[in-house]
Amino acid sequence: MPLVRLSRRAGRPATENKSLLDAVHDALVEAFKIPQKDRHQQLIELDAAHFEIPADRGDAFTVVEITAYAGRSVDAKRAFYQALARRFELVGIAPRDLFVVINDPPLENWSPRNGESAADVKPSFKLDV
Repeated sequence: MPLVRLSRRAGRPATENKSLLDAVHDALVEAFKIPQKDRHQQLIELDAAHFEIPADRGDAFTVVEITAYAGRSVDAKRAFYQALARRFELVGIAPRDLFVVINDPPLENWSPRNGESAADVKPSFKLDV
């Protein structure tokens, strides 16, 4: 059940934004083996005064933050980075304009529903990929 947040400058085409959300989801399905229907995403658009782009990046610079249950291997994370870069490139975003951070807090730090700790509820998907 990864939580996805994309941050980028406002003014990019809506179709591009939708394609990037799809790209992140598809890369998570491929690399983390999450269920196809498991989609929790936000795309935050900020004006230029509130989103600095490093000098060596382009106007399409996008920060992708993934918060996911702990348990994915380093290889799965590497596969995600590569799958995401490929998919962004298909949308027209250069891999150099992609910045990814994965946060994977332990299950006891999650309560996805009903006031229950995720540590007490068996996930419906594999974490050890």
